[in-house]
Amino acid sequence: MDTPGHGKLRHHALSTLNAGNNLKGLIFVVDSAAISSPAGLTETATYLHDLLLLLQKRHSGSKTSRGPASLPILIAANKADLFTALPDKLVVRNLEDEITKIRSTRAKSLLDSGIGMEDQDDERDWLGEGGEGSFKFDQMRESEIEITVAGGNVLGEDGGRAQIDEWWKWIGENM
Repeated sequence: MDTPGHGKLRHHALSTLNAGNNLKGLIFVVDSAAISSPAGLTETATYLHDLLLLLQKRHSGSKTSRGPASLPILIAANKADLFTALPDKLVVRNLEDEITKIRSTRAKSLLDSGIGMEDQDDERDWLGEGGEGSFKFDQMRESEIEITVAGGNVLGEDGGRAQIDEWWKWIGENM
């Protein structure tokens, strides 16, 4: 499945993922230069949060005792060749920190409005470990979701060779 990253089209990706029983893995491409800005980071992290929450609910809402098969996710940090691009470790830290803020903001909004108070203890409504504390990608392992972040670039500098060896390695190991 390939979907454009434009906000108006994201619901198509989320609905496809929700229905997808043959899902073997997911590659989530981020612009590692754009997420160095607060606006780019918030937009990317919000989409990633929604995607991970959907996959977590898919796993916990499974009708079989085993749940769906484990799901590897590659966060492909594209444009790593640009001067403004964040290295892999900063991509991880910034996304985790921003998802922590998103969880906190959404929880506060729900509590302030009184919506969902009866389901307050339903951890399927919170991404990660009950929505408390800092979010870490490792928390998704509980839902059989393994997240890897790898940098690369599709277009080389001045039309040169692409640097996507880590992505190909992940595909070879997981697909």
